[in-house]
Amino acid sequence: MVAKLMDYSKYRYDQQRKLREMKKNQRVVDIKEIRLSPTIDKHDFDTKLKHAFKFLQKGDKVKITIRFFGRMITHQEVGKEVIKRFIEAVGDKATVESYPKMDGRNMIAIIAPNQTN
Repeated sequence: MVAKLMDYSKYRYDQQRKLREMKKNQRVVDIKEIRLSPTIDKHDFDTKLKHAFKFLQKGDKVKITIRFFGRMITHQEVGKEVIKRFIEAVGDKATVESYPKMDGRNMIAIIAPNQTN
């Protein structure tokens, strides 16, 4: 057989149906941001942690941001400790995608949900 005759409209319909099925099954990952402070208190820290757990359960990535105001910028190690404590508190529910790094006056880290969740 040299050429195959086919119904082009049926072929296009099948292709569109496959595309619709693929779009239905795909998941768009959002990045949710949680802002912390270098001087955050325990209760506020726990509240932010609960929000992070909720975001991770939905399958979203979490961007942890610490904003340094005024002279706080000279004590970046305090902010780094807060982010490390936050990551340790999340534990094995998430993996660290980006470790804490400075971006202007902000320190940023990104965590992503585990594939098993």
